[in-house]
Amino acid sequence: MRCSIVIRAYNEAEHLGRLLEGISRQTVRQVEVILVDSGSTDATVEIAGRYGAQVVRILPQEFTFGRSLNLGIAAASNEFVVIASAHVYPVYPDWLERLLEPFTDPDVAVSYGKQRGPQTAKFSEQQIFARWYPAASNFHQPHPFCNNANACIRRSLWRDHPYDETLTGLEDLAWAKWALGEGHAIAYAAEAEVTHVHNETPRGVHNRYRREAMAFKQIHPESHFNFYDFIRNVVSSIGFDLLHAIRLRRFWRSFASIFWFRWMQFDGTYLGYRHSSLLTPELRQTFYYHVGWEKVEADRRKVEPIRYNDNR
Repeated sequence: MRCSIVIRAYNEAEHLGRLLEGISRQTVRQVEVILVDSGSTDATVEIAGRYGAQVVRILPQEFTFGRSLNLGIAAASNEFVVIASAHVYPVYPDWLERLLEPFTDPDVAVSYGKQRGPQTAKFSEQQIFARWYPAASNFHQPHPFCNNANACIRRSLWRDHPYDETLTGLEDLAWAKWALGEGHAIAYAAEAEVTHVHNETPRGVHNRYRREAMAFKQIHPESHFNFYDFIRNVVSSIGFDLLHAIRLRRFWRSFASIFWFRWMQFDGTYLGYRHSSLLTPELRQTFYYHVGWEKVEADRRKVEPIRYNDNR
């Protein structure tokens, strides 16, 4: 099955080479790679050129997540368009194969795969990945959650409904919500696994969650996240993360980051939601929790993972 891959990037020279190397080692060989660059000043574009990627440029002042995706998908020539962040990389050589597999069902509009952090990821970030991306696949999930760091859509459906260019984030959720409303299916492919590198400062974490909360409120105007939600989520998530860190013998290594990460996560969320009302139950379960610790399962696949060349 042919596919195009659209990668959004800005100054991603540190990570892009590993993603492109991983793409070159996939079992799916007929791949078109399109890099949408929003004004990089490092070697990002040069690295993309070394791997034969087509480069589409967008001015930094024109950038939104939706606009960059629309430009990249417009340049694609295949029906199935994989979307990947520049700071992810596939774990296995059948990543694309597993991500494309759900499309044998003509009802599927979008598939998305598992994400895990590297060993250096913050403990709380690992918990979020484990919560959002479980071990079992679900090719007909009942809600529109998906994530464009590791996803694939049908280009023919995108023509009918491009990504919303006004959103500050969560353009993937908005598009999947539309697709579900039109009677299409959302598929989660657990074996299509990537490693997602988030080396964010506390301010970066805060900005990310504030931006996504603002976008969520725009998608669901009836939604809310009040001060009680803020306090409850900060206290419960820190508590469960600390307990889980003790069980995994990572308490002292993770103690400080658990506190600042969870505070920044939910303070950013609170600021983004300050003027809203009712949060839908299914997406509350997906986005805002904590009801218990998450088990980051051991790798049980029989597929040999990609051995990356660190001298890329």
